[in-house]
Amino acid sequence: MSGTVTPILSVFPTRDLVDNKFKVMVENLPPGHPVTLHSLHQSEDKDYWEAYGHYVSDDRGTVTISEDTSIGGMYIGKETMGLLWSMRPVPGSRTGLRMRKMDIRTPMVVLISVYRGHVVEGFRERLPMASVVTERWYMAPGVQRIDVREGGVRGTLFIPRGPGPFPGVLDLWGGGGGLVEYRAALLASHGYVSMALEYLSPDELGTDIGLSYFEKAFTIIQEHPLVISDRVGICGLSLGTAVTLTMAAYSNLISPRCCVCVSGSHVVLVGKSVFDAFQQMNKNVHRARLDEQNRMIWRDMMLPIPSDPSKKVDMGRIKCPLLLLCGDDDQSWATVESAEDIAKMMRAAGNEHLLTTVTYHNAGHLIEPPYTPFSNASNFILQHTKQKVVMLWGGETKPHADAQEDSWEKILAFLRQHLYPCPSSAPQAKL
Repeated sequence: MSGTVTPILSVFPTRDLVDNKFKVMVENLPPGHPVTLHSLHQSEDKDYWEAYGHYVSDDRGTVTISEDTSIGGMYIGKETMGLLWSMRPVPGSRTGLRMRKMDIRTPMVVLISVYRGHVVEGFRERLPMASVVTERWYMAPGVQRIDVREGGVRGTLFIPRGPGPFPGVLDLWGGGGGLVEYRAALLASHGYVSMALEYLSPDELGTDIGLSYFEKAFTIIQEHPLVISDRVGICGLSLGTAVTLTMAAYSNLISPRCCVCVSGSHVVLVGKSVFDAFQQMNKNVHRARLDEQNRMIWRDMMLPIPSDPSKKVDMGRIKCPLLLLCGDDDQSWATVESAEDIAKMMRAAGNEHLLTTVTYHNAGHLIEPPYTPFSNASNFILQHTKQKVVMLWGGETKPHADAQEDSWEKILAFLRQHLYPCPSSAPQAKL
């Protein structure tokens, strides 16, 4: 670039919650100058992820991502957050990766850089014109993180900043197991006392985790002095939705105020124990199949949706508002067919007015908080056999990213409506 004028790259804010948008701008460029905006992140597993978009400066010598169109790279069009949601492992990385933030006490650090010309490879060998380090947080300042080891229950409780009292949410992840905290931390940042619950570690928790375990966890939230006891909901993804629906339908001890179910089904019953649920699923393992890339497709294990009422949750017993979110390209669970049957059952029972269903076109199974990089398939350990496979989740990058952004907005609006005494009083999450 001729002259001594140095391009100025700005990212605002440089530090924010992961579900808030940032503004990226490059100034002091010559008019009509081609540049590449690039993002780089090193995951906790030490793998590098990147994204990039190709831009041309306007007649003022400026590129503004939220206003200008990417004409090439890993995303096309006006995409304010394309540098995050289109991230993928750099060339030469290990296969089957999925980006997940496990230590939410530290931020996701992303390096945003601008390069001369339209670059497609070799970013690390090139000197950028300018760079800015940004931090993306799941946990807002003032949110408390508390380890829970009470009555055999294992989890992490997140308490929002402020005097309270607050509504509560029990947060349940799926069959991957372990203690996954980032969604619960983000919910606490939005004003909910949230517990991330661990329930798939048989070596420590035992194999008989059943309805009573989840009731204890719900009660821990409900009885917390900073929680409004009659305003506690449940949020589940994948296997977590099976737990959520089982609790809402059959528990005599707890009554959730509302439930959010993401990418799940009512045909997996978690009654006697989670282990038994896996055993039931294992009976249909012959229906699972591999695609041409040797990736496992599970969705057929649930098909056809059984007509026998004893083989699925009695949806007529649901007495609270239910938000059902699914992607129509889910290759892991038969979520669309399940949603249709859930609506049919609730219509017959006269409680369909409690159901809100949203289906996202070309979205897959892993509908996560917004701007989470898309994983069409990733390594997965089957809990019941400990076998390592590559699981096909489904979805396409751009539609799935849109689904994540829209679904999170709908989840927060749904929780505000049903859990906050005055929905307009729910705090706005910010750093």
